[in-house]
Amino acid sequence: MKKLSVIQHLIWVPALLVFGFGLFGGSGSVHAGGLINTGYFGGIAIKGYDPVAYFTKGRAMKGSEEFTHKWLGAPWHFANSKHRDLFTAAPVKYAPQFGGYCALGVAYGQNTANIDPEAWRIIDGKLYLNYDKGSAAELEELPGELTKAKTNWPKVKAKLAR
Repeated sequence: MKKLSVIQHLIWVPALLVFGFGLFGGSGSVHAGGLINTGYFGGIAIKGYDPVAYFTKGRAMKGSEEFTHKWLGAPWHFANSKHRDLFTAAPVKYAPQFGGYCALGVAYGQNTANIDPEAWRIIDGKLYLNYDKGSAAELEELPGELTKAKTNWPKVKAKLAR
């Protein structure tokens, strides 16, 4: 077996890394410049959950590929055609704040793509998703965190757009 020289390693390793990022770098949360959380795999907004169901059913509900709408470059799934049509007519009303990234993470200046769609809150008519149920409770119990998240969102959004 032929051994690679140090110089060959210095050429091949970076080349493979660049190639790997080119193949896999876009498969995560990169829709609309990363502004919509599509998670690490799958490319579906908010892990395929129906954003309208949080408002109409008062619970997290998995959407279906059968009822899809593309908004801000990301596909969104819905439980039924009525929910899809409501979202299509008023996406800003139903879409989670901060692009579906963890609201508490945004309060700390982070863009946590790993959210639990079951860890949610509607506060002042706006949907907020979080990493876990503890984070969702903290966001609701400490209003200052939500204020920090709103303040930090433009900076986090700028990082995502890079």
